Amino acid sequence: MPLLNTLSGSHRVGPVCHELNIAPSTYYRHCEYCQHPEKRSYRYRSDKLLIPEIQRVYDENYGVYAIRKVWHQLRREDLIVAK
Repeated sequence: MPLLNTLSGSHRVGPVCHELNIAPSTYYRHCEYCQHPEKRSYRYRSDKLLIPEIQRVYDENYGVYAIRKVWHQLRREDLIVAK
């Protein structure tokens, strides 16, 4: 979307979105979420909070844990995570 933000000053959003094969509503929704992150879904926000925890478990295990082992470790630490 940075390209679209750059071009939106000199071009209309509709034609640029058409060339990029995205709907203009997708661009406007993205802009809205950037300005108001609290409007994003609860799932998105909670997943965003888990990223540092996932990275921590991965790093503590020398970068060899795959997703299942990371998931099991987070569950052992009483963090509620989906697969």
